[in-house]
Amino acid sequence: MKKIKVGLLPKIIVAIILGIVCGFFFPDWLVRIFLTINGLFSNFLGFIIPLLILGLVAPGIADLGKGAGRLLLITALLAYGFTLFSGFFTYFACDLSYPWLLGDAGELQPIEASAAVLLVPYFTVMMPPLMDVMSSLVLAFTLGLGMSVINGATLKGAMEDFKDIINKVIVTVIIPLLPLYIFGIFLNISGSGQVSGVLGVFVKIIVVIFFLTIVLLFIQFFIAGFVSKKNPFRLFRNMLPAYMTALGTQSSAATIPVTLEQSIKNGVNRELAAFVIPLCATIHLSGSTMKIVACAMAIMLMSSMPISFGMMAGFIFMLGIAMVAAPGVPGGAIMAALGLLQSMLGFDETAQGLMIALYIAMDSFGTACNVTGDGAIAVIMDRINRNSKHVGTREELEEVAVIE
Repeated sequence: MKKIKVGLLPKIIVAIILGIVCGFFFPDWLVRIFLTINGLFSNFLGFIIPLLILGLVAPGIADLGKGAGRLLLITALLAYGFTLFSGFFTYFACDLSYPWLLGDAGELQPIEASAAVLLVPYFTVMMPPLMDVMSSLVLAFTLGLGMSVINGATLKGAMEDFKDIINKVIVTVIIPLLPLYIFGIFLNISGSGQVSGVLGVFVKIIVVIFFLTIVLLFIQFFIAGFVSKKNPFRLFRNMLPAYMTALGTQSSAATIPVTLEQSIKNGVNRELAAFVIPLCATIHLSGSTMKIVACAMAIMLMSSMPISFGMMAGFIFMLGIAMVAAPGVPGGAIMAALGLLQSMLGFDETAQGLMIALYIAMDSFGTACNVTGDGAIAVIMDRINRNSKHVGTREELEEVAVIE
């Protein structure tokens, strides 16, 4: 009999529903058991996040030193620029829309205002991290840039093994336990009477982010159309199969064949597309950045946390770099961003749990935005490559395509 595989999103939805329902009739002693499990898992996340950043970011930066230098650099800068634009575009859009869409902050305090009635775990086990998040980022940059300069095979091999261990922890431990973690959070929220406010905000945020992803894609393809002197609507229409495929797969990597084929239909050189599309599937996550920024601002508003442009600007710049290191699994981007949410925005355990639930609920939209935007970058890079003899030769393109 064929085993039925259930995705992460359905599990998260079931966990939210069960948490809400069980919160109305579970006795306090049973709720506290799940809160104890949540506390252990949360402390483990706090311990593993610096290691996650080190294990993913350092090899990722070292890998950017491979292949056709200038072509790789321009593609990476363009992808990072699109990601930054997405973050700041989302910030200003949410800053304008959230106050009237979500109401006054005084009406949206389900996390903090009822903290007194929330139950506590039976016990906690402290798991202090080996270093703080910012130290792990600095160390990751230092090691990554150093490995790309000296081409050290020994350290590079060790970091690749460490990266494999971190990915294994994410896939076999963190991701499978996320539904139980989300269940415990909503169980506690439901028992304290906060659930209606939280879910009401969730629905509004999902609608806002879906609308913003469409607007962002039109902007990206208008830029691509302007640079390439092609019809942006036709470019966007040709990429719709990739968009629809990503909605179903929730994976940028799994959509690469479709994205590659549709980019070629947009007139992109085949060798160039074979380089740009796989690379952007890893380093271009403007849709994921949009979701994280929008969700973070909403939860900060719900929690009456201060929101300033300076704070969010620093967060967006660092988030764009962290997204390069995000593992290619459902929920991987939010796992890579948890450290920044905690260290730069002050997210606690409950806020992080809500962030994970809200992010995964819209995982398809963000992935579809990511891969469709890859097509816009490919069109721009094709134009740049045609106008310059020094950006990438056919041999360089083939060399990097093999590496990717």
